[in-house]
Amino acid sequence: MLNSTSDVDYGDGRLGRVVVSGWFHHGITAIILLNAAIIGLDTSEMLTNRFGAAFEFANQLILGIFIVEALLKLGALAPNPWRYFSSGWNIFDFAIIVVSLIPDTGELATLARLARLMRVLRLVSSFPELRLIVTTLINSIPSMFNVVALLSILFYVYAVAGYHLFHEVDPTHWRTLGIALLTLFRIVTLEDWTDVMYAAMDTYWWAWAYFVSFVTLGTFVVINLFIAVVLNNLDEAKQERLRELREPPTKDEILEELARTQASLAELRRRLEHSD
Repeated sequence: MLNSTSDVDYGDGRLGRVVVSGWFHHGITAIILLNAAIIGLDTSEMLTNRFGAAFEFANQLILGIFIVEALLKLGALAPNPWRYFSSGWNIFDFAIIVVSLIPDTGELATLARLARLMRVLRLVSSFPELRLIVTTLINSIPSMFNVVALLSILFYVYAVAGYHLFHEVDPTHWRTLGIALLTLFRIVTLEDWTDVMYAAMDTYWWAWAYFVSFVTLGTFVVINLFIAVVLNNLDEAKQERLRELREPPTKDEILEELARTQASLAELRRRLEHSD
């Protein structure tokens, strides 16, 4: 029994029906949102002084709910609960629970608060569309290596050229190769890049060609290649999901569904007979 919120078959038992039900999923999502709100309120010194104990109680209660959720899912998969870890998203959720168990006292207090913040990331695993986007980004990493290599070559060539051209007239931005690379990173983000260009143009009127060409190549070409790779992988992921949804059920799945239907009909017949 798979639904849009789970990629693990939790079976048709009582616990299995609970953990894949809509109300259970929406309830956990509401708890995650509540946890995110409490974490945000806890950053206010005034609110923390007044409601610090309540915030701490709520955090511990929410952690307990997450632990119960994991135990219910493990119980639904009995007698083989290790299937719970066959899902990468379940591993992600379980890891957040483990990290959240760090005591928030002493030297570990800051780490414990950051661990609580990680619980907000569970919103990603709660929404199938967000999971699809994250999965797409991860799958896009191998395809991006070539784009990164191209961007690295472009940065290196322009950084060396920029050092030789401008390090004497604008040492603030070009005095070393490392500083030149940081300057180019600033330019490619389009953050006040014209200030750097005008500083160079005060001495070399033709410096605009260097900067405009780099912005054109680095921003409008290479960055768009990143976007193209991600969109291509997103389209492939959506097509893969459609193919999975369109796959005809296997013989075993049909027999299992038939057996469940027969059991349901037998239970309905028994109730009708008792009602008579």
